[in-house]
Amino acid sequence: MPTPLLTPPPDCLAVLQTLRSHGHTAYLCGGCVRDALLGRPAKDYDIATAATPEQVEALFPRTVPVGKAFGVMIVVSGDVQYEVATFRSDLAYIDGRRPEGVVFSTPREDAERRDFTMNALFYDPFTDEVVDYVGGREDIRRRLVRAVGDPPARFREDNLRLLRAVRFAARTGFAVEDATWRAVTDLAPLAATVSPERIAQETEKILLDGQSRRAFSLLYESGLLAVILPEVAAMAGVEQPPDFHPEGDVWEHTLILLDLADRAVRGEYRPALPERPDAPAGMDRGEFTPDDYAAAVRDCRDALKAWQKTTLAWAGLLHDIGKPQTFTVSDRIRFNNHDLLGAEMAVAVLTRLRRSRRVTDGVYDLIRRHIHFSTLRKMRKSKLRRWLQDSSFPMHLELHRLDCESSHRMLANWFFGVQAWREEKARPPEPEPLLRGGDLVALGLPPGPEIGKILAAVEDARLEGTVGTHSEALALARRLAGLDSEGKGGTA
Repeated sequence: MPTPLLTPPPDCLAVLQTLRSHGHTAYLCGGCVRDALLGRPAKDYDIATAATPEQVEALFPRTVPVGKAFGVMIVVSGDVQYEVATFRSDLAYIDGRRPEGVVFSTPREDAERRDFTMNALFYDPFTDEVVDYVGGREDIRRRLVRAVGDPPARFREDNLRLLRAVRFAARTGFAVEDATWRAVTDLAPLAATVSPERIAQETEKILLDGQSRRAFSLLYESGLLAVILPEVAAMAGVEQPPDFHPEGDVWEHTLILLDLADRAVRGEYRPALPERPDAPAGMDRGEFTPDDYAAAVRDCRDALKAWQKTTLAWAGLLHDIGKPQTFTVSDRIRFNNHDLLGAEMAVAVLTRLRRSRRVTDGVYDLIRRHIHFSTLRKMRKSKLRRWLQDSSFPMHLELHRLDCESSHRMLANWFFGVQAWREEKARPPEPEPLLRGGDLVALGLPPGPEIGKILAAVEDARLEGTVGTHSEALALARRLAGLDSEGKGGTA
């Protein structure tokens, strides 16, 4: 007996069976069918049906009317929510985003109003049949992203589809069908009408999907990038000093970085490029083997929370957007303070796209300090240890690795940082502070900012290893405060 194309969870089958037992046609639809034909696991299971929203509400005890006016309901079955949408045709689109309304219709009409043929497929899990009214199965076989019906009409209905065409092409590795691609390039200016939130969400999906290099290449070639992220498009053609950037201009550097980030997203951690043979003394990788390298990259990425992965992805894309405006030629090509300007520009971009404060602040910190990372080996021990203890340090490590490997490939600072970070993680938890503010007040110091400065200096000394006990810390505090051993002002 052949293996069925899709085996949805029992709760999903129960929803389908309930609809059918009451006389309503019901299929799985959209992404789960597409991904099954591509040999990929389904991320979720959506259902299309002839039942109206009111009939869906009457059939199931737990529903949520998330888009009832457009025929979309959520049915809660077991512990999972399933989107159940009524077959529909759309009325006129007036804002480049959504129709004025919908008319409940047939499976064929529902398929014909969808964006791309690969997303307009239905599947009957009870008969193992793919229902295809638009040639989507053949386009998948031919590895084509094709708009349903007339491409310009589909893109004018919802301008976000311009970006989705690129994302699906990158995600699947498919070519964009010629007429569809012409429509994308001709209508690229319409992307300016898409809301900032939708642009940001689509861009983040691209950045985190493991195929961002191809997606951003297509965005640039189509003209979409200049519309949605002109600061990024401006990097193309900006030359760099070949000694440090043999890979080419700022845009080529960014594309290589995105490719390296994609590999890490896909779990491919081994070095992508050979070590630079002419690296200066002290700038090679030392005793690290390729396996050590892969393990270190994995450690860094495993330490990141979901929001930090998003932050790192944005920082990788935007880390050099300050270069076009700081380009100068003196003894060589230079980009003085491009890190500081780029950090400010990144904040402006992410604020425009209405990203969270946490992500925006994180990207600002990563870009502002991405050049500063090269001073790691010269830092005072206390300053280094404070940075190593910060939860953002694995992001800094990974951005530095990506930046170096996509340019000069001199990774000595990264390897030093990895070793120092691992050593810091292996230390036992820090004990209670050696001194508190009350100890200094007891010495006769008045409450105020001076106490905070002295406590910070004492903590630095502990991190440096020069003090380790309460009495040693108290003696240091007295010296810093200019007090003699009896707590009186000393004489200089």
